[in-house]
Amino acid sequence: MSTKTIGEKLRCIREEKELPLRKVAALLDIDVAILSKMERGERKITKEVVLKLADIYDYNADELLVSFLSDKILNEIQGEDLGIEALKIAEERAKCLKANKKK
Repeated sequence: MSTKTIGEKLRCIREEKELPLRKVAALLDIDVAILSKMERGERKITKEVVLKLADIYDYNADELLVSFLSDKILNEIQGEDLGIEALKIAEERAKCLKANKKK
């Protein structure tokens, strides 16, 4: 399990692929500063950008989406005294919804 944010993870992948920030920003048709802020967690990343980056980096989209969604959830519950308890209940409800959907 990774403790990296989606932005940190995306930066690591980009650096491993030896792709300059300016080239990736151009492929996304966004400003270099915006992509840099996304990687640093100073600007929110959209699901669409995550999927485009998975394609650009030839990386597992599901893995990146899980990281993206976990960041979204954490941003919602951080600082809440009952956040972890609410997260546990939400997990149980999600399991029930999934089970009911299969029926």
